[in-house]
Amino acid sequence: MSQPVRIVFMGTPDFAVASLQRLLGAGCQVVAVVTAPDRPSGRGLHLSPSPVKKAAEAANLPVLQPEKLRDPAFLDQLASYRADVQIVVAFRMLPEVVWAMPTIGTFNLHGSLLPQYRGAAPINWAIINGETETGVTTFFIEKEIDTGQMIFQDYEPIYPDDNAETVHDRLMERGANLVLKTVRAIEAGEYPRTPQPVADNMKPAPKLSRETTEINWNQSAHAIRNFIRGLSPYPAAWTQINGKTFKIYAASLANELPFPADPGWSAIAEAHTDNKKTILVRAADGWLQLDSLQAEGKRRMTTEEFLRGNKL
Repeated sequence: MSQPVRIVFMGTPDFAVASLQRLLGAGCQVVAVVTAPDRPSGRGLHLSPSPVKKAAEAANLPVLQPEKLRDPAFLDQLASYRADVQIVVAFRMLPEVVWAMPTIGTFNLHGSLLPQYRGAAPINWAIINGETETGVTTFFIEKEIDTGQMIFQDYEPIYPDDNAETVHDRLMERGANLVLKTVRAIEAGEYPRTPQPVADNMKPAPKLSRETTEINWNQSAHAIRNFIRGLSPYPAAWTQINGKTFKIYAASLANELPFPADPGWSAIAEAHTDNKKTILVRAADGWLQLDSLQAEGKRRMTTEEFLRGNKL
């Protein structure tokens, strides 16, 4: 017979809210929630709670918001909830004194099919690399990041027109189901602890930065399109046109020029436009049509919207 387990849930963004709400909706015994401190946001820089804090308060759950996870006062408070298991979904890296605290352990929901795409941005890098399948994994946290014994995995296709947002939203729901499945298996005392396989072709998922989100036009048009959709809508791939920075949110492959080429068309990274509906940029093996972009100081627009009020 299954025994309910006492759960402390740890998470911050919307991606984690779905898992928390799935647990609560299923009647699981969530005794406390740990999330990031309130942060300034908006024009007035007013302190705003995280999405997970909002969801926890709506469910009348105790909320802990430590600045430092090794703070003795936080550790004492965390221990007072006597968790059997802690669940981490899109939170920060935990010190051992935290993840080793529960009697059963701490498990994490990761947005990839481990051991591939360990790191901070698994959804983005899977799309950037042109994968046609990804998924979610629950695993027990150990000392080395994203390397612990796996519990369950579930698979999700990546479609040709997906971007980071659409895959994120589907994995959020698939991940919430997997978190609940993992809790039910733990409660039943029947759950796998499978060591992660050692792969020769490991693909990392490091944190994204301004340097790693700049478009490299020396790549193929197909690779650049994957790069753009893997970073859309956030943090967004970027490039410079006429010395100005543009974020690029969507692009498509262009088989031929819809208008006469200017002299020097063969130069890689050169942009050409009819100044009506179309902007094309030369990649290593062809042309890429920019479909959605954002110029400095302006809102996101379709290319046609942008060209109505701006000339290149």
